[in-house]
Amino acid sequence: MKAEKLLERITLDPNVMAGKPVIRGTRLTVQYILGLLAHGASVEEILEEYKGLTREDIRACLLFATESLEDTTFMPLTAEAC
Repeated sequence: MKAEKLLERITLDPNVMAGKPVIRGTRLTVQYILGLLAHGASVEEILEEYKGLTREDIRACLLFATESLEDTTFMPLTAEAC
């Protein structure tokens, strides 16, 4: 599936989850799905828990995060900042 089509699965609506990006037709935020993955949940486990989701929905979350960070500049933290 092309990137453009995947990103159509992610919506932003100020009336849903305070405007956070969510998977279309759900109240599952991109941040929540990424958090599940970061904490070790497998794609299969997520799909089992949330029956309406698809692999493409999860791929869309990953792509959305990637695209969101594309133009972000990061500054290394110094020892004093920690």
